[in-house]
Amino acid sequence: MESHDMRETAARALSLLDLTNLKDDCTPEAIEALCARAHTAFGSTAAICIWPRFVAQARALLGQGSAVRIATVVNFPSGDLDIDTVVAETRQAVADGADDIDLVIPYRALMQGDEAAVTAMVAAVREACPAPLVLKTILETGELKDVSLIRRASELAIAAGADFIKTSTGKVAVNATLEAADIMLQAIRDSRGKVGFKPAGGISTVAEAALYLRLADTIMGEDWVMPSTFRFGASGLLDDVLGILSGAKPLAQASGY
Repeated sequence: MESHDMRETAARALSLLDLTNLKDDCTPEAIEALCARAHTAFGSTAAICIWPRFVAQARALLGQGSAVRIATVVNFPSGDLDIDTVVAETRQAVADGADDIDLVIPYRALMQGDEAAVTAMVAAVREACPAPLVLKTILETGELKDVSLIRRASELAIAAGADFIKTSTGKVAVNATLEAADIMLQAIRDSRGKVGFKPAGGISTVAEAALYLRLADTIMGEDWVMPSTFRFGASGLLDDVLGILSGAKPLAQASGY
């Protein structure tokens, strides 16, 4: 990749980034640092993605109407909670100031053939976070594994009202893969709806991000990717982005192709 293209891709990735801290030992101090890091000399990330217990703190730090959105997670990471509990989690997060809700679908139920569980969960959470709130559904593709199951999970989530479909929690052995991205992007294309895509978990370099962007450009068209249709869920990617944009990282080292 040419140095100009690498910088362009880094800038693009920055604008699409949901800067994430979902560590089990996350602290209020870490959230303060995350909010500060979301604003860079080269522009802001699209969002931060944090545990629900930190949403009110982040909203106070970022302020109302911030350019950086606040995403939080529900039914996370197991996907096993009952609908009433997840709806209550969602309503509390919205009251605390969340802009985006990242919902883990009941993927284990789906693996056992219970499609209705997915539809019911997504529809209930959709009702609890009406537009303009953004609902992203986490399919946990590394656990679903099967191509037809990933495709079906995508279709069910989209039909039940998801604004985005997202690959992974980042908490299992296999997270975002290009294979899963390909299946999910094709499901979005075939739905003909305004639905976004979020690969999450394990994307830590601009070179890796470029592969997902190229795939999305190929399947969806080169004018499709923007923050309203595409996000990266990542914690380490920002370091590589800033290294490239600041010139601190040699581009020959960064290109990794």
